[in-house]
Amino acid sequence: MPTLFSMPLKQSPKLFFILLLIFSIASCGFQLRGQYLLPQELQTLYISSEDNFGELTRLVKQHLTINDVSVLEKPKTNTPELRILRDQLNRRTLSVFPNGQVAEYELIYTVNYQIIVPEQEVQDFSFDLYREYQDDPNFALAKSRELNLLLSEMRKTAAERILRELASVNVNGE
Repeated sequence: MPTLFSMPLKQSPKLFFILLLIFSIASCGFQLRGQYLLPQELQTLYISSEDNFGELTRLVKQHLTINDVSVLEKPKTNTPELRILRDQLNRRTLSVFPNGQVAEYELIYTVNYQIIVPEQEVQDFSFDLYREYQDDPNFALAKSRELNLLLSEMRKTAAERILRELASVNVNGE
């Protein structure tokens, strides 16, 4: 019985296609999300926030810990700081029912933060995440739960974005 590696490629076009796909992905530098290569200067960080026990701050700390970044409990001199200034949810009406009740919202989650590296200028960052949310007053409890899940997902996305931006931050002062 022929083994997988002893078959000629003419006889197994599926195998050829799979190998070609694997080599293509590997050669282009593709990486699964969740692995962030932070600069050496950011391997030890202090994180401060107006809401130190908030979900966004907790998620950022969790992602940093998973990526082997040392998160300090107290600030130290000559240690970079990630300062989460604000995370705020706003909503904008997109459509209304004929009776005047809101049918659909656009949720806007805004995050402002700073990277403070000793002896360098403070680097400010800000971004917005958008989601649409359909409201239905007949199912208020279910829609409230859906809104909480959406907000939780937006915070998770925001934490991942902060780490991606941290990976590309200029810490050399150049």
